[in-house]
Amino acid sequence: MENMDIKGLIEAVTKETEAVLKGVSEDSVGPFVQGLDRAKRIFCAAHGRSGYVLRCFCMRLMHLGYGAFFAGETITPGITKEDVLVVCSGSGQTMWTYQWVRLASQLGASTYGVVGVEDSPIGRALDYSVFLPAGSKRDHPQDLKSIQPPGSLFEQAAFLLLETILLELYQGQGSDPGPLLDRHTNLE
Repeated sequence: MENMDIKGLIEAVTKETEAVLKGVSEDSVGPFVQGLDRAKRIFCAAHGRSGYVLRCFCMRLMHLGYGAFFAGETITPGITKEDVLVVCSGSGQTMWTYQWVRLASQLGASTYGVVGVEDSPIGRALDYSVFLPAGSKRDHPQDLKSIQPPGSLFEQAAFLLLETILLELYQGQGSDPGPLLDRHTNLE
């Protein structure tokens, strides 16, 4: 493939991400949103770039008034059976993320996730998952679905999917920015 200028690259990335998001099953997103909205607290856990994407999601959940915590932080309380764990993994094989899912399940919490490989250890261990057909960084080079570095397409699509889920929750609250802004940091 020949090198593209920046506008061509933006168009290519946008088309790739749109194609992945069109492949998301609406039937998998509904239970995900409902589970988040009913949870006493929401815990998020992921590593690498997927972890950064999930941190954005966790922060915005807090802005929306949910008790949201990122696993491993010093202020994260213990998870219980009334809580939900949300994970994000393109490969579905990240060992620490898989262990968090198993531990949360053992403690009675519901587990939700966004995965790039449905039939993976994490995908099989989750109670509810949303599959993003973006391929995985572990795919064979000839099977890659993107012009981007391996994993980037999944992470972009995961960010947009999670932002859309947040938008649905925000609309369910009446789309009033006031309470959200009241919970936004002011130590800037």
